[in-house]
Parts: sequence; structure tokens; C-alpha cells
Amino acid sequence: MSTISPFRVEIPQADLDDLQARLRLTRFADEIPGADQGVGVERVKRLVAHWRESFDWRAVEATLNAHPQFTTEIDGQNIHFLHVRSDNPDALALILTHGWPGSIAEYLRAIEPLSRHFHLVIPSLPGYGFSGPTRELGWNNLRIAKAWAELMARLGYERYGAVGNDAGSMVSPEIGRIDPEHVVGVHVTQLFSFPSGDPAEFAELSEEEQAGLAVLDWFWKEKGAFNVLQSQQPQTLAHAITDSPAGLIGWLAQLLDDDLDDDFVVTHAAIYWFTGTAASALRLYWENARAEHPKEPTTVPTALAMGEGDFKSIRRFADRDHARIVSWKTLPAPARGHYTAHTATQALTSDVIAFFQSL
Repeated sequence: MSTISPFRVEIPQADLDDLQARLRLTRFADEIPGADQGVGVERVKRLVAHWRESFDWRAVEATLNAHPQFTTEIDGQNIHFLHVRSDNPDALALILTHGWPGSIAEYLRAIEPLSRHFHLVIPSLPGYGFSGPTRELGWNNLRIAKAWAELMARLGYERYGAVGNDAGSMVSPEIGRIDPEHVVGVHVTQLFSFPSGDPAEFAELSEEEQAGLAVLDWFWKEKGAFNVLQSQQPQTLAHAITDSPAGLIGWLAQLLDDDLDDDFVVTHAAIYWFTGTAASALRLYWENARAEHPKEPTTVPTALAMGEGDFKSIRRFADRDHARIVSWKTLPAPARGHYTAHTATQALTSDVIAFFQSL
């Protein structure tokens, strides 16, 4: 089952017409002004109006189809990916992995600057976008990493690097863990390392580390509901966001911040909607909550490039989980937020290029 088939995005017009009808009939929620109980009604109304009146899905299709796309089956799962070759035939290859509530669209702006230096493989996670829904249980970070290693081998890459954001920042180090003889390095925008519970880990915390812990504490107490629900009962939520595009975009918008452009937000929602993967994408949280976590640190060279205002990685915990962190930085202003490949393309891609050229 190693066949690699060309792929194009071609959503039937009937699906676009159905979406328009559903958006037109949206029944918006009420809210108590100023209560700050989640994504507000006015933002959802704005996004729905943009989706109905201004958003051009065919333009998104054209952008995606401007890049070579393929599908292949790995471990029983359909995998979709972009494969953009550098003009330099001897260039290093990179595999770039997105997360939730993102998609391959996270990396569209990064393709041109990175492909000057690297061959690029940008897959849709199993259960996400054009990979289609997962067909069975078990697709956690480790299984995805194994599939990505197989994908790179299938494409003929004996040396490659792994780049990731969000879930991709968890999958990419796992690729280095399971395929160290081929992975030259890992570059991520977050290192999700948390306190183990050992009181000794909290001894002599620096002010910066204490501030980072405070941010993490606030996030899990005030914005962690998505993680709890998706880790425990993703199917309960799935009925709503599979049936209602307004419900889908309202749910995704909690982690697609208000300072992102509406086209970027709606693009992700549209990809989930048209591919029928709003439900299956949630399952990754359920799977990872039940997976056995590695006990030994990763050993390949690792680089972290955080966006200001994003998840605050804490060095002492990261050093416990990753033995060879060789670059640790916050991207220079104005690079902010969770989706720096889109919002701060030059800053992020420059860091990726410098890191892999240094290896």
C-alpha cells in the first residue's frame, strides 16, 4: 500500500451552496454583556458574515492547488500532503506539522521562503482536513510520528528535519525520538513540558520561570475547557460542530485569536467543514490523554522559537524532556501569538533556516 497518488482540492459547488444555506439560517446564541464566558456572539456574527459574504473558497483552492499535493495510505490511514521541492536537488528536506484548530493552511505563507533552501513535506494530520477522518482508534502523537517517518522514507529522504507548531510541536520531537538515524534536528514553536510533581523542580525558580508558571496556571484555569472536553468526550461535541458551520467556527475561534485576520480563521473552519473532519480532529486529544508517554528524553538537536504572548515554555522542565536543546529564544517583536508561520513569517522562517543550516 505504498502508492502515492496526485491530489487536487475540488469541492463540489453543491457543498458550497449547502454551506451558504446553513450559514444564512444560523440561529445565534444570546449572551450576558460583559460576562466573558467564552467566544462572544458579535465575533461569531462577524465571522459568519465574512464566511457568507466575503470569503472566497475558490481562491483558497487555487492557492492550495498551486502546490503539488498527494495522498498515500500509511498504517491503514489516508494521508494527504503537500510536497514542494526546492530548486536545489541536494537540499535538506523538512516535514512541517500543524495542530488543532489549525491545518496545512498555517504554513502557506512559509512555503516560498523555506522552499528556497529546503524540500518541504506538509501533511494533514490523520483525521484532519484532506487526510479525511481517522478510521480506527490509536492515532496519537507517537503513531503519527511513526507515520511521518514512513512518509519521509517513502519519498526517499534519508536525512530530514522536523518542524512543528501546536500538536506539531509534540509530534516533531517524537519523530526525532523514533527516527534519530535520519532526523538531523527538530524546530518547534512550543515545548510542552510541565512539572512532574516533584517538589524539587520548584526549588529556586527564577522570576521568569515563576511568571511562566503563572501564565500556564491562568491558561488551564480560564481557557482549558477545550482540552478537558476533547480529552474526555469529543463525540458529544462532534454532533454540534459537524452539523452547524456557525457552531464550528465559534468553537475553533477560542484558540484562533481575535487579532488573526478573518480570512485565516475562516479558511481553517472551511477546511474542517468541507472535509467532514471537525469531529475526527478532536480525537487527537482523547488519544493523547490515554497514550503512554515516553520516559526518556529526546536526543536530536532541538530548537525552540516562541512567539511573544503564546504558550510559555519553561526551560528547566524542557531540559528534563529534551537532552539537546541547542537554541532557545522568543522571536523578536512584532512576532506574536500562536501562528507565527502566518503572522510573522519572516521571523519564523529565518529562525528555521538558520537552525538547520547550523547543523
